[in-house]
Amino acid sequence: MGFDRFCSLDRSDPFWDWNRTWNTPNPDVTPCFQNTVLVWLPCLYLWISAPVYLIYLRSHNHGYICMTHLNKAKTAVGFLLWIVCWSDVFYSFWEASSSSVPAAVHFVSPTLLGLTMLLAALLVQYERMKGVQSSGVMLIFWLLTLMCASVSFRSRILQALDQPKMVSVWRYTTFYIYYALLLVALVLSCFTDRPPLFSQTVKDSNPCPEPGASFLSRITFWWITRMMVTGYQRPLEEKDLWSLNPEDRSQRVVPQLVRRWNSECQKVKRTEQGTLYSPKRVAHPEGKEGQPVEEAEILLVKTPKKTKEPSLFWALCLTFGPYFLISCLYKIIQDILMFVGPEILRLLIRFVNDPSAPSWQGFFYTALLFLCTCVQSLILQRYFHVCFVSGMRLRTAIIGAVYRKVVELLLFQALVISSAARRTSTVGEIVNLMSVDAQRFMDLITYINMIWSAPLQVVLALYFLWQNLGPSVLAGVAVMLLMVPVNAVIAMKTKTYQVAQMKSKDQRIKLMNEMLNGIKVLKLYAWELAFKDKVSEIRESELKVLKKAAYLGAVSTFTWVCAPFLVALSTFSVYVLIDEHNILDAQKAFVSLALFNILRFPLNMLPMVISSMVQASVSLKRLRVFLSHEELQEDSVEHKAVAGSPHSITIEDGVFSWSRTESPTLKRLNVCIPEGSLVAVVGHVGSGKSSLLSALLGEMDKLEGTVAVKGSVAYIPQQAWIQNSSLKDNILFGQERREAWYRQVVEACALQPDLEILPAGDETEIGEKGVNLSGGQKQRVSLARAVYCDRSVYLLDDPLSAVDAHVGKHIFDWVIGPQGLLKDKTRVLVTHGLSYLHQAHLILVMLDGEITEVGSYQQLMATDGAFAEFQRTYATVDQTEDDESPPKSGAKGKENGSVMALVGSPGANSTSKVSLMEKEEKQLNQKTKDLKVGKLTEADKASTGRVKLSVFWSYLKAIGLALSCLSLLLFLAHHLVSMFSNYWLSLWTDDPVVNGTQPDRLMRLGVYGALGLSQGVAVFGYSLAMSIGGILASRFLHQSMLYDVLRSPMFFFERTPSGNLVNRFAKEMDTIDSVIPSILKMFMGSMFNVLGSCVIILIATPLVAIIIPVLGVLYLLVQRFYVASSRQLKRLESVSRSPIYTHFNETLLGTSVIRAFGEQERFIRESDRRVDHNQKAYYPSIVANRWLAVRLEFVGNCIVSSAALFAVIARESLSPGIMGLSISYALQLTASLTWLVRMSSDVETNIVAVERVKEYCDTEKEAQWTHQASSLPPGWPTTGCIDIRGFGLRYREDLDLAIRNISISISGGEKVGIVGRTGAGKSSLTLGLFRIIEAAEGKIFIDGVDISQLGLHELRSRITIIPQDPVLFSGSLRMNLDPFDSYSDEEVWRALEFSHLKSFVSGLPDKLSHECSEGGENLSVGQRQLLCLARALLRKTKILVLDEATAAVDMETDNLIQSTIRSQFEDCTVLTIAHRLNTIMDYTRVLVLDKGEMSEFDSPSSLIRQRGTFYQMARDAGLV
Repeated sequence: MGFDRFCSLDRSDPFWDWNRTWNTPNPDVTPCFQNTVLVWLPCLYLWISAPVYLIYLRSHNHGYICMTHLNKAKTAVGFLLWIVCWSDVFYSFWEASSSSVPAAVHFVSPTLLGLTMLLAALLVQYERMKGVQSSGVMLIFWLLTLMCASVSFRSRILQALDQPKMVSVWRYTTFYIYYALLLVALVLSCFTDRPPLFSQTVKDSNPCPEPGASFLSRITFWWITRMMVTGYQRPLEEKDLWSLNPEDRSQRVVPQLVRRWNSECQKVKRTEQGTLYSPKRVAHPEGKEGQPVEEAEILLVKTPKKTKEPSLFWALCLTFGPYFLISCLYKIIQDILMFVGPEILRLLIRFVNDPSAPSWQGFFYTALLFLCTCVQSLILQRYFHVCFVSGMRLRTAIIGAVYRKVVELLLFQALVISSAARRTSTVGEIVNLMSVDAQRFMDLITYINMIWSAPLQVVLALYFLWQNLGPSVLAGVAVMLLMVPVNAVIAMKTKTYQVAQMKSKDQRIKLMNEMLNGIKVLKLYAWELAFKDKVSEIRESELKVLKKAAYLGAVSTFTWVCAPFLVALSTFSVYVLIDEHNILDAQKAFVSLALFNILRFPLNMLPMVISSMVQASVSLKRLRVFLSHEELQEDSVEHKAVAGSPHSITIEDGVFSWSRTESPTLKRLNVCIPEGSLVAVVGHVGSGKSSLLSALLGEMDKLEGTVAVKGSVAYIPQQAWIQNSSLKDNILFGQERREAWYRQVVEACALQPDLEILPAGDETEIGEKGVNLSGGQKQRVSLARAVYCDRSVYLLDDPLSAVDAHVGKHIFDWVIGPQGLLKDKTRVLVTHGLSYLHQAHLILVMLDGEITEVGSYQQLMATDGAFAEFQRTYATVDQTEDDESPPKSGAKGKENGSVMALVGSPGANSTSKVSLMEKEEKQLNQKTKDLKVGKLTEADKASTGRVKLSVFWSYLKAIGLALSCLSLLLFLAHHLVSMFSNYWLSLWTDDPVVNGTQPDRLMRLGVYGALGLSQGVAVFGYSLAMSIGGILASRFLHQSMLYDVLRSPMFFFERTPSGNLVNRFAKEMDTIDSVIPSILKMFMGSMFNVLGSCVIILIATPLVAIIIPVLGVLYLLVQRFYVASSRQLKRLESVSRSPIYTHFNETLLGTSVIRAFGEQERFIRESDRRVDHNQKAYYPSIVANRWLAVRLEFVGNCIVSSAALFAVIARESLSPGIMGLSISYALQLTASLTWLVRMSSDVETNIVAVERVKEYCDTEKEAQWTHQASSLPPGWPTTGCIDIRGFGLRYREDLDLAIRNISISISGGEKVGIVGRTGAGKSSLTLGLFRIIEAAEGKIFIDGVDISQLGLHELRSRITIIPQDPVLFSGSLRMNLDPFDSYSDEEVWRALEFSHLKSFVSGLPDKLSHECSEGGENLSVGQRQLLCLARALLRKTKILVLDEATAAVDMETDNLIQSTIRSQFEDCTVLTIAHRLNTIMDYTRVLVLDKGEMSEFDSPSSLIRQRGTFYQMARDAGLV
C-alpha cells in the first residue's frame, strides 16, 4: 500500500495493525496513522470550514474590537505553533542533507500543520475586526487538534518507556512544546473578549449577556445561570429582565415581514391587472388618469373569477427561513446520533457474550456511549433554541403586522357598518388573530422539521432493524402503515372540531367583550342573568365539541401507546414463527426494542405535527384574509393645497358608501367651504351628517367625484374616545407640552373646575373608555385634545350634545364660535343646537345622504324652505339675548356659582391678571395632590412563589375525586403491565436453546401478546377518564368565573382593564380547556416511566444504587432551581400580555381619531414597545428551558453510562437478557427525565390559569340579586314616591363624598328635572338610586320601602332608566329590547311605535330579527337612543329616570320623545337629567345640584323668580 511507503521508506511502519490496536489488552495506533490521519483531520476541518466562516463574518459585522491582552495572547500562541511546525520541517530538511533521508510524511504533515496554524492565527485577528467575542469554530478546532495530539502523546510516552533507543530527541521536544501550546490555545479560546466599540450592550442599562458569552457558555446555556440564581433566591421582577437582543425586537422583525407581504400583494396585483384590465386601458387613452382604474374597479365587482391570493406562507418563509435553516442542519446531525445508542447496546451485549474480549473494550464502549449522548444532547438543545427563537420572532411579526393593518384598515369606524366586512372581522376575531393564531405558529415551528425528520428516522430505524431481524421487520412496517391512515382520519376529524370550537370561542369572546363594554347597562336593567344564559349556551356548544375531541383524543392516545408494542409483537411473532431455528436472543430482542423505541417518537409526532400544521393552516388562512382586507383608499382625499384656492374643503360630485358592495350612503355632494369659516351641518337622525365627516376624513369608500381638504385635520367624534392614561396625556396626545397654551385650552374647554374635583388634577388616570368621567367631561377632554393639537381644519361631530346648555354656550363662545380659540380655523360642526346656527357662516342641511339646502342663516330663512319652517317650529331663541353672547369686558362668567376666570377670552383684560394669580395658586395646590390617588386601573399583577396546593386541590375537586382516583389506578396498571411485559421478554431471550430452537417460544409469545392487550385497555381507560375530567372541570370553572364577574360591583369594572377580563375568558380558559388535561396526562406518563426505568436498572445492576441517589439529589436541585425562575417568568410573561390586547382594543375603538390626527406611527411604536416588553419575559423562559434540558440530559447520560459501566464490571454474573433490558431502559431514561421536568414545570405554570380564574371569587361582590323570601308587594312600586333622606355616596373608600346631604321628597307622578354643571353629581344621584354605588350615608325610600334592604334585581327590574350612552348588544333588535322574552310581539311593536321607530324597523328586511352589529354600530346614535326609549316603554315601571337621554338627537326627535314621555308616563314619576333646559321647563320641580350638594329645589317658575343659579342657566340657554 502506498501509505506504508509514504510513512517509512523501508515499509517498516504500516498504516494500520489490528493486532496492535484492537485484539490486545493494551491498545495503541501505529506511528504512520499518528503522523497522517491524526495530524490531517483537524487541518481538514479548519480548511473546509474557513471559507464558509469568512463569508458569514463578512455579512455579520458586529463592530470592531480593540486589541486586548487575550487577543494578543491568542495570536502569539498561533504564531508560536506555526514556528514549532516549521522548525520540524527545517529539521527534516537538515536530516535529508546530512545523512538519512526521512520519509515524505515528515515533510508533508508539519508543512500542512504549519499553514493551518498560520490560518488559525489570521482568523483570530479577522474575528476581532468583525466583533466576534468568542468563536465556536476555533474552539472546536483547538479541541479536535488537542484530542488527536493526545493519542500521539500517550503513544510517545509508551514508546519512550519501551524503546528508549528509537526516540528522536528533537521531534519529541517540539511535540511536547506543541502539545503544551495547544493546551494554552484551548484554554484561551474558552474565554470571551470585550464587547465591540459602539455596540448596543455598552449603551444598554441591562443588556442580555448572550452576545458577550463564550462559546462554551452558549452551547451549555451557562450565561442564564445568574438570572436562575436570582430567581431561586427571590421571585424575579420586571427589573431583573434583560433587554431583548436587537435582532429579536419589533422594529427589526416586523418591517421585514410587512415588506415581504407587500411585495407578494404587489405581485398578485400586477398579474391581475395584466389579465383582467388590459383591454380597458387601451380603450380610454384620452380620459383622465384615474378613469381606467375606476373602470377596472367596477370590473372587479362583476368578475367572480377566482383570483390568485397573495401567499402569506411564502412571505413568512422568506422572512424567517434563512435563520430557521440552521435548525435543519442541527436536526440531521441529531437524527444520526440517535442511532448510535442502539448500535453501542448491540456491541455491549456482544461484549458480555464474548468472555475472551479484553475488558478495556467494555470501558471504551461506555465512554463512547457517554460522549455520543452528550454531543447529541447539546445539539438537540441548540436545535430547539433556534426553533423557539424563530417562533418568538414569528409571533412578534404577526402581532405587528395585524396591528399595522388595523391602523390602516377601512375597517372599524367605517367597514363595521358595512355588513360584509362586519361578518368577516369582529373585534373578538382580531384579538384571537393576535393571541391564539400567533401562538399556533409559535407552537408549530418547534415541530415543523419533523415533517422531513420523522421519515428519515423511520428509514434509518428500519435499515438497522433489517440488519438485525431480516425480512420479519416487514410485518412491523405493515402494522405501522396501517396506523398512519387511522391517525390521519383522527387528525382530520380533530381539525373540523377545532374549527367549530374556534367559531364558538370567537362568538363567546365577542359576547363577553360586549357585555364588559356595556356592563353598566346590564346592571341598570338587571339583565345579567339573561346574558349569563346566552354565554352559557355558547359555552355548552363549545364543550360539546370539546367532548367529541376528547373521545378522539383517547383513541389516538391508544394507537400511540400501543403502536410500538404491536409493531414489536408482530415482528417477533413472524420472526420466531417462520422458522423454528430463528432464535430470539438478547442482542436481537433488545437492540430491536431500542430501535422500536426510537421509532415510537417519529410515529407519534407525525400525526401531531400534521394536526398542528392543519391548525396553523387554518390560522394562516384567517391571517391572510385579514391582511388582504381592502385598506382605505390612499387618494380618496387630496391634501395638496390648490394654488390660490380660497377654499379649505371642496367636494365635487361626491358619491360615498361604507363598502364597495353596498348602495351609496352619500350621493351628489357638492360643497365648497371657504378657509376660516364656521360651517354648521344639520339634519334629522340618520340623515348622513356623521358620514359626511367620515367622507372628509377618507374613512368611506369614494365611488365618484373628488374631495380636497387643505392642511391638517383634527376630528372630534360623536362618542368621545378616551385612552386609558392620565387626563394630561389624553389632551396632549403625543405633542410636547406648551404650558401657556395648555392652560388656555383647558380653560376654554371648561375643564378647569373638573381638574379641581379630580383626585390628582390632570395627572389623574382615566379608566378604559373614560369610565371615571361623566359624558360631558369625556366630550370636553376630546375637544381639548383637538384644540391643543392646533390643526387647520376641525371636524366636530356634535360635541355639544353631551354637555349642558350652560357649558355648551361657554364652549361655543370660547372655542368654536366667531370669537373662540379656533376663530381662524375652518370648522365643520355637526349640531342639533339651534341657538348657534345664526353665528355660522354657512349651513348645510342634510336629508337622506344628500345636501338639500346650503347658505347662511339669513339666506336659508329668506328662501323659506324646510329649514326655515323647522327653525320657526323649534327655536324659542330670543335673538337679542344671543347677540350679546361674547362676555363683556371685565365680566365674570358664572359657572354654576363658581367664578370662572376669563383668561385670554375675547374681551378679558382687567380681570385677567387677578385671575391668573389665583390660577397659579390653584395650580400649585393641585401639584401637591397625591398622585397615587389618581391611579385607577390595576394592572394584572403576577403572583409570586410556588403555586399553592389549594389550586391543585380546587382543580381536582372540579374534576371529581372518584374520576381522579380512577385515572391514577389505570395509569399505575398500565405501567406495571408494560414493565412486566419487557421483563418477560428478557426471560424469553435467556431461555436455553435445545437443538437450535427454543421449546417454550409459543407460550412466551402468547403471554407477551396478552400483556400488550391489557396495556392497551388501561391506556384507553385513563385517557378517556382524564379528558372527560378536564371538560367537567373547565365547565365548572367557567361558570363560576362568569357568575363571579357578573356579581362584581361597578367599580370593579372601572378598575380592571377589560383586556385582563377578556384575557381570563380567552387565554386562561383555553389553557384549562385544552392544555391542562393533556399536560397532566403526559406528566403522569413520564413520571411512571422514570420510576419504572430506575426500578429495572436497580434490579439488573444493583451497583447503580450507589449513583442513583446522588444523581437524584442533583436532579431535584436542578429542578427546584429551574421551576422557581421558570414559573415566575411565565407569570411575568402572561401579565405583560394583557397590555398588548388592552392597547389593541383601545386602538380599535379609536382608529378614526388616530388616523385623523395622523398619529398612526406613534401608536404603532407603542404597540411594538408592549410586544417587546412581553417578549422580554418570554425569551429568558425559553432559554431557561434549554438550560434545564442540558443539565438534566447530562444527569440522564450519567445514569445510562453508569448502568453500562456496572454491567461491564459485573459481566461475569449478568445474563445478556437482563443487561439488554437494563440498558434499553436506561437509553429511554434521558428523554423521560427531561420530559418529566418539562411537564412538571408546565403543570405548575399552566395551573396558574386555574389560579387566575379563581382569583375573582375573592373580590368584593355586590349585594344579593334577590332575597329568598321577598317581602315586596307584587306591583311595587305602585305610586312611585321617592323619599331621599340625608343621602351621600362616594366612588371609592379613599375619595371624598361625590354627593352629600341631599334630602328631598318626590311624590308619585311628579316630573322632576335635575340640572347642574357637568360633573356636579347629577348622574351620581341616579347611580345611588339604582344602587350601582351603595350609599355612604342616608337612605332612599321608594313607596316607603328602604331600597337598601332589597335584592338588587328586585330593585333594578322595577324602576327604569334611559341611560346616557345608548348601549346595544350584537343580536336581534328584539333581543336588545327584551332579552328575557317576557313580552309579546304586539307589545314590542307598540313600544317601537311610541318611540317613533316603527317605520324604520318595518322598513328593515328582517324587521325585529334585524341583526345589530357589535355595539349597535350599524344604527346611528340617535336611533340607538330611541331604542333605549322603546326598552323603557316596554318595561313601563312607575319610576323612569332619563339620564341626558336626548343628547344625541335633533330637536324634532327630541320633541317627539318628550311628548311620548308626557303621554305614556303621565302617571309615573319621571326624573330627567337635562342639558336642554327647554325640555324641563314644564316639569313640576327642578333640582339644581352644584359640586355634589343641593343648591335649589323648586318649580321652574319660582326658581326663575329667585334669580339664582337656575335663572343664570336659563338665561344662557336663551329661555328667559
